Amino acid sequence: MSRSSGTNWARGHKVYRNGVVIGFVAPLDRLAVRQISTRYLSEDERIEIADLRRSGLSLRAIAQKLSRSPSTISRELRRNTVPGRGYRPFDAHRRATVRRARQHRRRLDTNSDLSAVVSELLAQRWSPQQISRHLRLRFLDDPSMWLCHESIYQAVYQPNSRFLRPSRLAPHRRSPLRTGRDHRRAHHRKQRRNGRFQQPMLTIHDRPFPAIDRSEAGHWEGDLIIGDNHLSAIGTLVERQTRMVRLVHLPRADSDSLHAALVARMKDLPAALMRSITWDQGTEMARHLATTEKLGAPVYFCDSRSPWQRGSNENTNGLLRDYFPKGVTLINHPPAHLRAVEHELNHRPRMVLQDRCPADLFAALLASQKPSVLRR
Repeated sequence: MSRSSGTNWARGHKVYRNGVVIGFVAPLDRLAVRQISTRYLSEDERIEIADLRRSGLSLRAIAQKLSRSPSTISRELRRNTVPGRGYRPFDAHRRATVRRARQHRRRLDTNSDLSAVVSELLAQRWSPQQISRHLRLRFLDDPSMWLCHESIYQAVYQPNSRFLRPSRLAPHRRSPLRTGRDHRRAHHRKQRRNGRFQQPMLTIHDRPFPAIDRSEAGHWEGDLIIGDNHLSAIGTLVERQTRMVRLVHLPRADSDSLHAALVARMKDLPAALMRSITWDQGTEMARHLATTEKLGAPVYFCDSRSPWQRGSNENTNGLLRDYFPKGVTLINHPPAHLRAVEHELNHRPRMVLQDRCPADLFAALLASQKPSVLRR
């Protein structure tokens, strides 16, 4: 090709040879209608891959220079290397652009049986991760009924979509997800501030190691979920090893009410399953010394503004907000209703427990306790 022909091609003009019009491909910048995400290889990166590969560098060396995964480079070369011609970056980028433009129908759109199962489990407040793992266990020999959790999230988050919205969706929920969200939430760190709890206390750094690594049962994390105008609350506790949940009915959100209700709710446990409680630095736990005396379990306090130090409890509180949404009073929920919510949460399989239920694991621990270690 002559210089003039190349110039015409680059400008998008038709190229002629011997007076005959031949086919040509428009420049890629004419085809691109929007900026693609940096998660995809760019045209410049593909050119660099071709140059580095031609110079003899290995796949890992190329990946390191481009700050990409070696598997990304391997897939790119395997997919776009033509026998006898090698890897051509411009052709590779053009094919990638065409592939991205193709419309793919989701498996949930084409498989009505799968859609019905997923919709029903979402209505039962299962998470996409739990549903994905359950499908593989339930349909062992039918891969067409398998689905990754990200596919469920994308189906729910699709703009202006009513797909997978269960008919018995609660009025306060905008989506079938337990969080009630219909879009992804950006994650960011908040600035850490000083705490305000000044009473003598044991800190989380004083906890024994078996409580930290969850190798020993009986260590609980606790907190309150607060109702409208901070006038009502429910106490929440979760056992760190089995993720067993217990809810505490509170007439008022003060330290006296929490102390009395907490002792009444937890005193039935054997000593081996009531070893410690980890709480945040809220004034509702002002009577922690009296609680320790009654239950025989020390109370450890997290650092100020550090809810991640009670990760299991914070996760549980998020699940409970599906039953007790923010901005409503909580005093109208009797203990019988709290037991029903407990039962539903504790009989839901957990991925962190290898798809077992907290209730089954906790029941096995209770059965293993000898009468000599039961609390008197």
